[in-house]
Amino acid sequence: MNFTPTKRIKQDFLIVIVFLQLMVYFTVLFDIPIARQILGFFYFTFLPGFIILKLLKLNELDKLETVLFSVGLSIAFLMIAGLLINEFSFIFGVSQPLSLLPLMVILNNIILIGGILVCLRGDSFKLWSSDSLEVSPFALLFMVLPILSVLGAIYVNVYGNNLILLFMIVAITLLFIIGVISKKLLPPKLYPLALLMIAIALLYHVSLISNYLVPFSSDVTGEYFAFKATANNSFWSSTDLYRGIAWPGYGRLNAMLSVTILPTIYSSLLNMDPVWIFKMMFPLLFSFVPLALYQVWQARFGRKYAFISAFLFMSQATFYTELLALTRQMIAELFFVSLLLVSFNKKLKPANKIICFLIFSFALITSHYALAEIFLFFTFFVLISLILLRRPNRNITACMVVLFFVLMFSWYIYTSNSATFDSFIGFGNYVYSQLGEFSNPASRGEMVLRGLGMEAPPSIWNAISRLFAYITQALIIIGFVGLIIKRKKFFLEREYFLFTSVAVALLAALILVPGLANTLNMTRFYHILLIFLAPLCVLGAEVLANFVSKRKTEATALVLLLLVLVPYFLFQTSFVYEVTGSESWSLPLSKHRMDTLKLYIQFGYTDTSSVFGAQWLSKNVNVDRVQLYSDGYSRGNVLRGYGMVYKAPLEINNVTQVVSGGIVYLSRFNTAEETVVAGDRSWNLSELHFLNDLSKIYSNGGSEIYKNTP
Repeated sequence: MNFTPTKRIKQDFLIVIVFLQLMVYFTVLFDIPIARQILGFFYFTFLPGFIILKLLKLNELDKLETVLFSVGLSIAFLMIAGLLINEFSFIFGVSQPLSLLPLMVILNNIILIGGILVCLRGDSFKLWSSDSLEVSPFALLFMVLPILSVLGAIYVNVYGNNLILLFMIVAITLLFIIGVISKKLLPPKLYPLALLMIAIALLYHVSLISNYLVPFSSDVTGEYFAFKATANNSFWSSTDLYRGIAWPGYGRLNAMLSVTILPTIYSSLLNMDPVWIFKMMFPLLFSFVPLALYQVWQARFGRKYAFISAFLFMSQATFYTELLALTRQMIAELFFVSLLLVSFNKKLKPANKIICFLIFSFALITSHYALAEIFLFFTFFVLISLILLRRPNRNITACMVVLFFVLMFSWYIYTSNSATFDSFIGFGNYVYSQLGEFSNPASRGEMVLRGLGMEAPPSIWNAISRLFAYITQALIIIGFVGLIIKRKKFFLEREYFLFTSVAVALLAALILVPGLANTLNMTRFYHILLIFLAPLCVLGAEVLANFVSKRKTEATALVLLLLVLVPYFLFQTSFVYEVTGSESWSLPLSKHRMDTLKLYIQFGYTDTSSVFGAQWLSKNVNVDRVQLYSDGYSRGNVLRGYGMVYKAPLEINNVTQVVSGGIVYLSRFNTAEETVVAGDRSWNLSELHFLNDLSKIYSNGGSEIYKNTP
């Protein structure tokens, strides 16, 4: 029997799927370390989405678009399939639908059926685009960056030496400079590879600095609690909260599939330490966000400018610090930029655009409520603007906005007892209540005041750092003005220009409207807005360069950008602070010389003895029936994340009276530093005289647990 090339490719594709499935079953059955985790991760993170692409006949996408859509659709597939398995398992009498066996059988069968359907299609089939990939020895240096990041983090953890990480930051800086200057050393086709390697290196050098989660004053311990509550039951409840009790805000976390069903699926399939799913896998997925932004930007501003814009997006410290403690936002940003790719992709047919838009919309809505609300805000105002301007809507239609609105509020109202919807109303009421403080600058929040230069810098190095940050902001403003004047030069769609305009308007609102920035955190807002504003910084440099030299505008602009962005990057990573011995906020670079109070309280750093103490407590004490006591640090960072203590312990202080049978938990921070923290106050351990009347029931040389024995 003769096979055409197309049939041959289809047959080979099905053989590859079957072979990969057999390998996955083999590594799972024999639980082969490393192989099970690596193969399983890439199999479930790329293949389902790639099959969906082929079912939708999206063969016209280029390589980068294919990778980005494959990752986004695969993660969305896991969340949606996991939800359906979870909700309809009762039909077959399965009480633990998110355990290994149901997930393996059902997910693999869906993937296999999808592969068969692809092969049965009568249309032409192209497995991969045929454009060639240049290979540059210089590009290999970028691939060393993640290795330096991992080794450097390990070296800091073991020896307290940050030389490798300092070298990594210098290497990123030099490679970026050379990449911008020389197309020969770094061809534009390799920009995506360079950006991916830089992103992974920056994320891992922070996420791997501890064996445990580092909250950075954010929500990761609560997210981890929500995940463990789902994983322990192998079932996610859309309505009932964990044991019927929750601290304020837990319902919002429980409604997010990004921190409940998604990590549970990965944990079950890969048999991976749950902590490392949060510390390694999710940052790896997040590293595709700058890549997707590059793809959005390069079609409008050119590859060089898109490369520089993506570097600016990654340079801002929020990308590799605060976001690492916001797992649901990391996943949501992947879907946010995927929606932008769908909305502005001219290669997609209308039917495929709607299908992809619906998939990514549902995934975004069930990943992070705030980012979903921001996306709705953007699309709504863009749509209204287009209607008022009486312009045809090609990329953003009323149908898309209405579908997103209905999906979002349906999910937020009918899951977790409407906790997410209630929080949305609560934030609105908070902003409304703050309007009376319009003339009070302090009502905007500390970060807004700092960004406006209304807060004195603590040192000369901080002043210089803020100067470069202000320059990037000034270039953004100049770039926006230049965009208005010369918009047609950059071939921007009308809708994309409106998205950028809304971003500028929202940034202004965050500064002007009292309390608005506090609803999410100004640093997070600014990070999100850089999705639209980062290219404006590059355009602002070009506008200024045009005044200097109209013949060599681009060269002058590139020099100006390097003079601004390189120092900006070195200050944002705290490289300058560490080298000069100044106060630093970089955990990986300066942990060894940080004040313990700052390390534990402000960063939420956790040590092994404290974690072991919390785990012992959860296994040996019925936390449902006893009154727990701890300081503020232990309550939010250790007991909640690792002890699964959902009932908030009472904070201890110098006048605490422990009830009969009450349990007092002390972390290593409390015992080694002899300090307890409650709110804005702290006490020396010797002031807690009530401990003398309690019985010590556990100690591991760091953490201690006491009980008031009747």
